[in-house]
Formats: sequence, C-alpha cells, structure tokens
Amino acid sequence: MSGPAAGTAHAATTTDVVCLGESMVTFLPSQPGRLADVPSFGRGIGGAESNVACALAAAGHRAAWVGRVGADGFGDHLVETIASYGVDTSAVRRDPVRPTGIYFRTATDRGTDTHEVAYYRAGSAASAMSPANVPYEELFAGRILHLSGITAALSGDCLELLRELTAARPGRPLVSFDVNHRPHLWRGGDADASVLLELARRADLVFVGEDEAEEAWGIVGAEAIRAAVPEPSVLVVKRGSAGATVFAPGLGPGPRSSIAGGAENADTVTHVPALRVDVVVAAVGAGDAFAAGFLSATLRGLPVRDRVRHGHLMAAAVLTVPGDLTEPPARDHADRLVALGDEAWGTLRLGPGWTAADRAPEEVRTP
Repeated sequence: MSGPAAGTAHAATTTDVVCLGESMVTFLPSQPGRLADVPSFGRGIGGAESNVACALAAAGHRAAWVGRVGADGFGDHLVETIASYGVDTSAVRRDPVRPTGIYFRTATDRGTDTHEVAYYRAGSAASAMSPANVPYEELFAGRILHLSGITAALSGDCLELLRELTAARPGRPLVSFDVNHRPHLWRGGDADASVLLELARRADLVFVGEDEAEEAWGIVGAEAIRAAVPEPSVLVVKRGSAGATVFAPGLGPGPRSSIAGGAENADTVTHVPALRVDVVVAAVGAGDAFAAGFLSATLRGLPVRDRVRHGHLMAAAVLTVPGDLTEPPARDHADRLVALGDEAWGTLRLGPGWTAADRAPEEVRTP
C-alpha cells in the first residue's frame, strides 16, 4: 500500500492511541561524568513515541506502537520490553538488512552544556520507514495518532511519511504532534525549522516547548507561538519550570469536538503551574510523559486544566528515575491530586515515593 485510503474508518476501533516512531536501545551511565570517563552502562530503551505508548498503557489505556527495528537482538529487546508495558507491538516491522538504533548518554540534563549523547542510528531500520512500507490500517486504527518531529529528521522517506499522515482527509484520527526539535538529527540548513512548522500546522493537537520554538523558529512567548501555529485545535506550550499554557477552543460541535474541541470556536487560554519535585534524577523522558498524561486526560474528556495537571504529574514521576520510563501514579491517586484547589496545587511539593497508590493528597509534602 502506497498511502492511506481516503475515508479510512476508525470509529469502531479498540485502540485509544497509536504512536509511530523510532525506538532505540539506550545505554545509561553507571555514574556521572563524560562519556569518555564512564566505566559501564546499563541497558534501557528510549524513543519519544514508544515512551508515550508505554506511559499510556501503564495508565490503563489501549496503546499501540508502530515502528521498524532490525532483525537483531536489540530489536528483540525493544519489542519485548515495550510489549511488557501492555503496548500492542503487533504492527512493528523487522528489517532484515538495517540494524536497530542505539545510543549512549551522560547522566546530566539534556539542556546543560555538559550533556552528551552518542547516537548510532544512521541507516537504522527505522530510518527506512516510508509511505510504501508502513501498515496504514493499524496507524489509522486509533482515536489518536501520535507523531513527533524526530521521525521527520531520520530520512527523506520518513519526512514524506509524516506529510502523508498529517494530510487532511476524511476518516483521519486526531493527529497529535510533539515538535521535539533535535537540531543534531537534521542534515544542515534551515530545513528543520520550516518542516517542523509545516507539520505542526497540519496537526490537531501540538506540543511545543518555548525554548525549542525560540531555537527553531525564532519565536518568543506563548502568544507569538500561537500566532505562528493557528491551525491546531489545541496548542500546548511547555514552559519548563513555569508550567504550561494551552490554547484551546470550547468543546463545541464538530467531528473531533469530544477530544480536541471545535475548531470554529475562539481560543480559551489556560495556564497551569508546574509541580516542584524534591529530587530530580534526570529530565530525559519528562516531555514524553507530559504528553502521555495530557493525552490520557484528553481521552477521558477532562477539562483542559486537568489535562495539563495530569501531564505535570506524569512528568514529575519520570523526573525521579534515571531512565525514560517509570510506573505512573495510580489513576485515582492522580485524580485526587488534580482535583486540588489552585492554592494547594501551587504549594504541592512531591517527595520520594509520592506515586504510591496509598498516598492521599494531604500526605504529599507541602512547604
């Protein structure tokens, strides 16, 4: 099949979210320091889209991951590990020639000057994804299709695939797009900026950080970002420790109103402060966890404020572990925290073990 057929039906789906992208085996350092000085590494998995799928499945949703891995041991490890979270991996394809991507990283935060990442993903199995070899029926089988800008950077074929999947057509599921600007993955020039803006404007729900919008597009501030990306029904601007600002219409009539809101309605702007976490182990994966929390609450039809709060809680859980994934708080526990008043939410401070299911809101540390 060379592309999705017009009118692909997904109303009777049993899948909540389908995530497409590259997942890699990641090697985590045994101690802080330069890659040249780290004596050993532990094996984990990493990949923005598969991270979202794993977090959603762990939160009780029906999630699927679609990707392409090598016919090698690392590919086996990826598929088996992602499936162990409850994610449907039946549509993952194995490449008999190209390898599974791997990477090594330091323990420091991605935003610091001392952070190092060594990727071994050039010519990977995932970079060979194209409109000609992905299972469109599975991709369009969910209520939401989640994509990211990382895939567009892998190859020309991958970019063409994202253009196909974000094209407007009858029967398309709601398209969620995380900009995920990674300058080192692009092949020079300003192509990344224009491509990421193009794809964001074709999506229904967009996640973008203030910092990456400034770096990629030279745009400063949430209002200016919305002016540059007016088409999506919902735009989530992540502002780091300051929280997140969401531009979204009221939930009016329309084919996707139950998830994203009617595109014909004027924006309502909602700002939700971030949470304070006592000990941040690593920030890698927090953005993916935020997206998963927001999508989870979106699927449940919760108000915009609560969607953002669930995103913050999922991100806070990942901040406390060295890898990209962790067990999220139980839904009823998260719901109790989300229901706190604005003052209580603003003073919430999350200590070690806060995700335990038996912790009541008043047991979570406050100043």
